[in-house]
Formats: sequence, C-alpha cells, structure tokens
Amino acid sequence: MSFAELGLVPELSRAVADKGYVTPTPIQRGAIPAVLAGRDVLAGAQTGTGKTAAFVLPILQRLGAATGNAPRALVLTPTRELAAQVAESVRTYGHYLNLRSTVIFGGVSEKPQIEALRRGCDVLVATPGRLLDLAQQGVLELGAVRTLVLDEADRMLDMGFIHAIRQILKRLPPVRQNLMFSATYSDDIRTLAARLLRDPLAVEVAPRNATADRVEQHVYRVPKEDKRHLLAHLISSGNWHQVLVFTRTKHGANRLTQQLEGAGIRAAAIHGNKSQGARTRALSDFKGNSITALVATEVAARGLDIKELPHVVNFELPNVPEDYVHRIGRTARAGGAGCAVSLVSPDEAPLLRDIEKVLGRTLPVAATPDYPIAAGGAPAQPTPGAGARRPHAAPAARHGARRPQSYRAAPRRSVSRPRRGV
Repeated sequence: MSFAELGLVPELSRAVADKGYVTPTPIQRGAIPAVLAGRDVLAGAQTGTGKTAAFVLPILQRLGAATGNAPRALVLTPTRELAAQVAESVRTYGHYLNLRSTVIFGGVSEKPQIEALRRGCDVLVATPGRLLDLAQQGVLELGAVRTLVLDEADRMLDMGFIHAIRQILKRLPPVRQNLMFSATYSDDIRTLAARLLRDPLAVEVAPRNATADRVEQHVYRVPKEDKRHLLAHLISSGNWHQVLVFTRTKHGANRLTQQLEGAGIRAAAIHGNKSQGARTRALSDFKGNSITALVATEVAARGLDIKELPHVVNFELPNVPEDYVHRIGRTARAGGAGCAVSLVSPDEAPLLRDIEKVLGRTLPVAATPDYPIAAGGAPAQPTPGAGARRPHAAPAARHGARRPQSYRAAPRRSVSRPRRGV
C-alpha cells in the first residue's frame, strides 16, 4: 500500500516521498483513513512506529488552505523536545501546502511566541503549561480549534498535566475531533479516553507495553558504586559512538556526565534544569557525533528523535516499569536494530522484577566483563599482574580491574579508593 492509497492528496504524498518514505507503517495505515474521515482515534503504538505522521498528515489534509489567524488544529505534547519534533514534522509534510504552523513551549522567552501567534497559524503545537499561560494572558484564542491531539498522552498524565489539560479543554469548542496517541496503552489512558473521545476507533499495532522487536535487551548485574566504571568500559571497549544513557535524577545526570568526561568519554547532560539553548546544543552535538554519550532524565528524553541510535543504557532502572518501554524505544526506530543495556544493582532487583512482569518475560543476564576501576573518575587501564581482582588476593593498587562476581556473592572486601566525584 502506498500513501496515496490511504487517501492523501498529491501535495502530501509528494512531501512524504521527499522524506524517502514509500510504504506507510501499521499505525499510519490504521489511523490516517480514520482521521481523514473525521473520527476520534485512540492509538497505541510502540515508539518509533511513525505515530507523528499518522496524525500530522491527515490533519494537514483536513485543514486545506490557510484561513483566519486562530489555530484550527492543536497538538499538545509533554516536553519541549517533542513539541519541536512535531512542529518540524508539520513544516516538512506541509511543505507544498498553504498552511501556517507555530510551536510554543516553556523555558524560552514568550515574546517571539506571542508575535508568532499574532501573525496567525493554522496548526499550533504546544506544551500544556505555556499554552495555558498565554491563553490566560489573552494573547491566544482557542475557539476555532476543530482538531485536538494529545500526543504521548500517558506521559502528560504521569507529569501531572491533567489539571492544565482540563483547563485547556474548557477553552475549546465542545464539538471537535479528538485524537490520543501514546507509546503505551495504560488503564489511565483508557479512562481519560472514555471521558474525552466520542465513539473512537482504537488502533493498537503492538501488544500492550511491548518493546520494539528488534531491540536486543540484556542486563548486567553490578554493584551500584561500580556502575560508572562498567559503563565507561562498555563504551570504550565496544567502540560505541552514540549511546543514550538514562538516570533517574537531574543531579545524577550531571554527576555521571562529569565522570564519563573524566574517563575520556565525550558526554553531555540533558534535563529540565538545563536551558533550552543548552538542551538544543547537546542534542545537536549528539546527533552530529561530536559527543558520544547523551545522559538524560526520562522526562527530558521524551520526544528525542534520533535516527539509527544504536545503544540505550539504563544506568538506573526507572521507578515506573512502563518507562522502561519508553526508554528502550529510543533505539530500533523505523525498522532499524538496536541494543538496550540495563545496569542493575542489588537494590534494584524489585524494579527489575516489575519490568519483567510488564514485559511478560525475563531479561537475559549478560556475563560481566573485567573492567577498570578508575580513581576519582580518571581513566584507568588494567595491566597484567597488577591490580587484577582475584578470589583470594588483595588488590595491589587503588586502580585495577574488577573481575566479574556473582550477583549474590558474599560482600566484597573493601577497597580503599578516593570518593571524589562519586
């Protein structure tokens, strides 16, 4: 099936062809005809399956030509990065159409966004907080919206945007088309859909909470204090050129970035405390291979569109097991292959069990290689006969190689090492 066979006009089919896409993905085959017909849609698909095009293409077609100044289609996203990604897709696919689009989000000056809104737009992509702020200031009118999209709806609920979404809904016309797209198809999403959608078509192209089929997943059992050393070893010895690393906290992301830099690995952090300029630069450097490791929190990584990302590492397991699905979905996008590695310390065993319960299977445990222990984050190379960790020998130096140990082994003998940078 071609995109034209889905009912798209030549201008959109041409824009899709310019991007090099020939065959629509399953989510696009299911959603595009329904959206074109004006139906409400509840779509669940694993990350990287083409969800954005599945709603952008038919929305652009239904809008036709530019009319008036107020937005007629509104796309809400949970993060700045995802908003920017969706807005770029709107511009790309609408290249041959006479339509205008604007993107607004927090973390940057609102003045240029206000000016853009005053110039008029047909498609508005926004994060809930900034959208509601500008609407309350009276610089944004939502009375002309005919199509509403909640993208990554489950994440918006997780991030506490439900109040803002309710306030926004009050400002929209009661009669409109509603589309909900999500990487996971949770019970909370179904509850929200029951209140928001009218006779929706449910499109689910992957088993509930399934991960990308082509993602190779495995676990390394490792003491918490040794995680950074093993990670540096995996990146260096495996000659990884691009790896997205997840931490639970912003502070942890900053600390790990400094430690990787100390081990000679080019790295940058991306999280909510970073300015939008810093986040944009970090992502650009990562895509351009100027840095090897991008260390991110779960929220900041939502919406990152990185083609052919080969490696994702869970430096710390997520507290919410469904977030594991989101994280590893950053790799193996658009039919590619990828590898997801999780570094699991003993205290994270319950989190791993929760993840495996959601996945419905046990994740394979890989044999832990020897890895160098660096003092204070500085690189260290294991040398034969010096510093090798053996069952019945004390370490010869502060620097050495960690020999794999049983995950349930007796407590290790303590080793004196500087704590700076830990």
